[in-house]
Amino acid sequence: MSDPAKPGILDRLRARYGWFGHLMRAYERFDKRNGGFFAAGLTYYTIFALFPLLMVGFAVVGFTLARRPQLLNTIDDHIRSQVTGALGDQLLDLINSAIDARASIGVIGLATAVWAGLGWISHLRQALTEMWWEHRISSPGFLRNKLSDLLAMLGTFAVTLGTVVITTLGHAAPMGAMLKWLGIPEFTVFDWLFLLFSIALSVLVSWLLFTWMIARLPREKVSLVESARAGFVAAAGFELFKQVGSIYLKVVLRSPAGATFGPVLGLMVFAYITAYLVLFCTAWAATASDDPRDRHVYPPAPAIIAPRVQLDEGLSTRQALTAMGLGAVGALAFSRLTRWLR
Repeated sequence: MSDPAKPGILDRLRARYGWFGHLMRAYERFDKRNGGFFAAGLTYYTIFALFPLLMVGFAVVGFTLARRPQLLNTIDDHIRSQVTGALGDQLLDLINSAIDARASIGVIGLATAVWAGLGWISHLRQALTEMWWEHRISSPGFLRNKLSDLLAMLGTFAVTLGTVVITTLGHAAPMGAMLKWLGIPEFTVFDWLFLLFSIALSVLVSWLLFTWMIARLPREKVSLVESARAGFVAAAGFELFKQVGSIYLKVVLRSPAGATFGPVLGLMVFAYITAYLVLFCTAWAATASDDPRDRHVYPPAPAIIAPRVQLDEGLSTRQALTAMGLGAVGALAFSRLTRWLR
């Protein structure tokens, strides 16, 4: 009888360190639920949803310039001074045509943004639900799904807007303006304090945003405590990624090719890493415990008791005649046999 195989190094590390075992369970769940595939799909829908948002932004700028002719004249003078000749005239014609078509651009952009946003939030909720649950969640219906997705999209947009506002207020320029308004002189030590404060505030608002996404966007109720822990892990990883990304942009934008393609590639990588991080942390929250007693046990399928009633209609005419014939043949054979024995 052969000896049992020795556990590998990963098995020994999982048995020795609980956090490593938790991390491996999260990755196995993430890979089993096709987390990388969902992250790639969410990247596509995120990039696709940006174009109608840009149309809405152009429409807002058009309405602003139409109501403020002095600002429009300042922009025209700046373009004429910087770009001369036919190219400058083409830029001015392009700006004027965009301002004239601001209403149609805004309506088309808003309608497209709602449509693309619903697709984005629907796939995001489906991906988060796949990370949380072992079984497929039954759909309540098309209209109820779309209404729920619309409310979730508006809630996510409101939370995101709030986090952006709080993060902006925590930057060095607003804080310096506040100190100037309070009459406090500027010192070098304030720069480091502002940097630490902005990072801490950024982690805090990212924590709130990711906790909202992990806990409230799935189509079924999940644990808020585990979602908060996963949201904090996602916020810390997201802040680290932002710091590395800022260094990447500073290096890439120095060259003409990097200035042309760097922001586009950076945006795609940013969307993919963010989606990957959120889905992985959701899988981490779903595998918070390896104790089978802590896992939810789904009830068995309902037993259907259906009595079956069968009617006995007796022998048919053909069966009765066949039985009578066989009985007669048997009786005749038995009588012949008894006579022969005598």
